[in-house]
Amino acid sequence: MVSRFRRPRSLALGLALSVGAAGAVWYALPSREEAPGPVVIRADQGGYISTEHKTAFAMGPDDKLAGARFEVVDDTGRVALTGAPGPRTGAWNAAYDSVRVLDLSALTKAGTYQLRLTGTADATSPHFTVAPANELMENLAADNVRFFQAQRDGADIVPGALGRKPSHLADRSASVYAAPRYNDDGTELTAPLRKVGGPLDVSGGWFDAGDYLKFTHTASYATAQLLLAQRALPTTPGLAAEARHGLSWLDKMWDGRTRTLYAQVGIGAGTKDLHSDHDVWRLPEADNKLNAQDGDADHLVKFRPVFPANEPGAPLSPNLAGRVAAAFALAAQTDAARDPDGARRWLEKAAAVYGQADTRSPRTLVTTFPHAFYSEDSWQDDMEFGAAELALAAKALGDDRAARWQTQAGDWARAYLASGNLDTLGVSDVSALAHADLLRLGPSQAVVADLRRQLADGERRAAKDPFQAGAVYTDFDAVPHAFGLVATAALYAKATGDHHYDAFAAQQRGWALGANAWGTSFMIGTGEVFPRCPAHQVANLAGSLTGRGALLRGAVVNGPNGAKKLSGRDALESTRVCEAGTAEWKRFDGKGARYLDQVGAWQTVEPADDFTSTALLAFALSPT
Repeated sequence: MVSRFRRPRSLALGLALSVGAAGAVWYALPSREEAPGPVVIRADQGGYISTEHKTAFAMGPDDKLAGARFEVVDDTGRVALTGAPGPRTGAWNAAYDSVRVLDLSALTKAGTYQLRLTGTADATSPHFTVAPANELMENLAADNVRFFQAQRDGADIVPGALGRKPSHLADRSASVYAAPRYNDDGTELTAPLRKVGGPLDVSGGWFDAGDYLKFTHTASYATAQLLLAQRALPTTPGLAAEARHGLSWLDKMWDGRTRTLYAQVGIGAGTKDLHSDHDVWRLPEADNKLNAQDGDADHLVKFRPVFPANEPGAPLSPNLAGRVAAAFALAAQTDAARDPDGARRWLEKAAAVYGQADTRSPRTLVTTFPHAFYSEDSWQDDMEFGAAELALAAKALGDDRAARWQTQAGDWARAYLASGNLDTLGVSDVSALAHADLLRLGPSQAVVADLRRQLADGERRAAKDPFQAGAVYTDFDAVPHAFGLVATAALYAKATGDHHYDAFAAQQRGWALGANAWGTSFMIGTGEVFPRCPAHQVANLAGSLTGRGALLRGAVVNGPNGAKKLSGRDALESTRVCEAGTAEWKRFDGKGARYLDQVGAWQTVEPADDFTSTALLAFALSPT
């Protein structure tokens, strides 16, 4: 897995760290796990599709589980299913030396249920639902859309549960600066910023994560996934409008007249005399009211710099060129039937960006400034993605360049396979998306084999894990990689008709939504146990700290991470300190992995656009 570094705000420069005036907030986990006993049950709190393979887990001492039975009861108390735990899948930690599978596949009737253990063990699960695929997946995807609505920047906001207000209105007339220079670990500027142009309207778009930075690298990835999700599940409320919101901002970041692509709005690391976005904890609308003059420490917090990805007319980093072209070409496909003239304009923009890619001698790829925020090594997959979507758009519009782009997509697929930078679906690898749409253009055994490789790699990891997790949860992005495997399995099945990985995909979705060692869903608002204290400024300052009421609903967080990575969890001044069930989470840590639900634990509970868009695509593609 390719890890991604998100700079912790505890490393903010030049400001003392303190707890918030509101004081610490602690609460126990809901349901029977308020006081964890020797045995616990882990189930998919997002719900199970009626017709799919369904798995839950019991975790505890082996002698307690050896003679246990389970029963599933509906919301009236009627027993709907009984059975015995399956064979031991392994040990988790010293306290829980046995994990056993509970096979619920025979439970097909729609309804709300709970699991109970009887016999030598006593435990009760959170509630979960069983429902038809369309109903279940559309509801989950609609929550993901709510997250993107809450992430909106600029004047065109959706107030929602968190009472969002227009923010960063100064982005309508932003100054352009030369690419900043940082020290090796990306924590401090090593040279003054140099203004090179502007004004430029870069208002709108989405905040990238729990901060207020905006990146073309991640926005193009998320926008493309929203458009692919719209293709698969068009009835999802709000999805089409949110995809258009992302496209509108990407369009502003591409200047076709000067052939310049802008990579970033805002600065994430400054100096002791120049504050960055990560140095202040506040609601985004507060930046509108700052009285900051040139030279003041907060000047670039209000008047946010724009950084270009290239000099005007110069070649573009191919990872950016490929994924931005893919997003524009997907817009052309979406509009081809209802607005062919508009679709052709999107196609031409996509072709221009794609054609400017530096594919001869790319060095350090442009992602973000500093590059350490989103490290990436592969780019041939992005170019394959761009070419495949261009070919599909051209075919839809009767454009005679379709065959050329299709050929190029195949060439880039082969280049990716030979690159040595092979991974699975996530923000740093879009090969699964590219492969799937290349197969819409024609057969390719090599591409099918690589989709199978990605799934087989996950399946092999799952076979060694007590909870059948296919992601590496001692590294960054465990949860989005799990959702990436779910989406890839659906893409593979659609392209080949081979449903071998369907059960594996259901297991990965279940792991991300509660069937894991910690028994929590990693999507806010899903199930009874979910993150209450996300590392997200709006959720922290405007939302509920109890898990009820105003939530950042639908946000997907990183999830468990390597225990050694969780350090420096101080909170910036003005943070409402929030800590949920820390002692109980520690009881469930194991295999070198740790999970914390604390506002300062950005390594586990910071949500992000790319996390959530991958989940949304996984839900939209799930079998119906």
